[in-house]
Amino acid sequence: MNRFVFGILVVITTALMGSSFAVGKIAIDYISPLLLSAFRFILAGCIMVISVFYLRRPQPEGREDWLLIGWIGLFQTAGVMGFIFISLRTIPASESSILTFTNPLLVIVLSTIFLKKRYNMRHWFGVSLGFLGVFITLGGQLNLEIGTILSLLAAVSWAIATILINVYGKRFDVWVLSGYQMLFGGLFLLASSFLFEQQELIINTASVSLTLWLAIMASVVQFTIWFYLLQKGDTGKTSAFLFLAPFFGVLFGWLLLGEELKASTLGGGLLILVGIFLVNWTRKRLSPRV
Repeated sequence: MNRFVFGILVVITTALMGSSFAVGKIAIDYISPLLLSAFRFILAGCIMVISVFYLRRPQPEGREDWLLIGWIGLFQTAGVMGFIFISLRTIPASESSILTFTNPLLVIVLSTIFLKKRYNMRHWFGVSLGFLGVFITLGGQLNLEIGTILSLLAAVSWAIATILINVYGKRFDVWVLSGYQMLFGGLFLLASSFLFEQQELIINTASVSLTLWLAIMASVVQFTIWFYLLQKGDTGKTSAFLFLAPFFGVLFGWLLLGEELKASTLGGGLLILVGIFLVNWTRKRLSPRV
């Protein structure tokens, strides 16, 4: 692929990914967080499922396949997005985006514990740098707010989903897996909204527009471009560009919400980005421990 086109697509997909934090923070003024997330991913999931049926992509087979997709949807969509959108009630979108995107660092830790994978010093240096960045982002203190904890739980949920996809994802067509896990995750979020939150729903031009942006541009379009890039380029090196997403999360928080760019947030975020870059850029060297 032409490098210029590749670069443009990387910027578009990571910008769309980062925009969802600021747009989501605006949208929860109209729709309660879990309900908003449910609308977003049920709509996005339906669009993608209809698309894969139309394109005749291979469908999951048997109960075990559907259960695996359900588990992935629970962690990748319901867990990650549910925690993120609730966190936006109490912390800035920029902080939530930085903390959520620590998930590649957590993948290293969880893979070491549960998959018995071995990592070199560069990986662990990246992890250490990233967690130092988290500490700095929090102002150099451990007095955590509920939104901070929820953002970190979103990162943990994303890391678990990443491991599940790494272990079982090859059983599925990538477009089919993406569509169904979003749909199932959206249904989990809808059930959680009825069970755990006081639902709020204001239907007007703003709320509809924001929800459509999150569902279509920040989900369907973003996923489509990202998976296309993963297929066309080196997976490890392409994944390293995820470090741009929290940058755009901070940028959109500043542009759309007027959030203050604190020195601790910028400095800590930079360390996290460097740590993630080191972890992702060398991912091809991972090998099982024998």
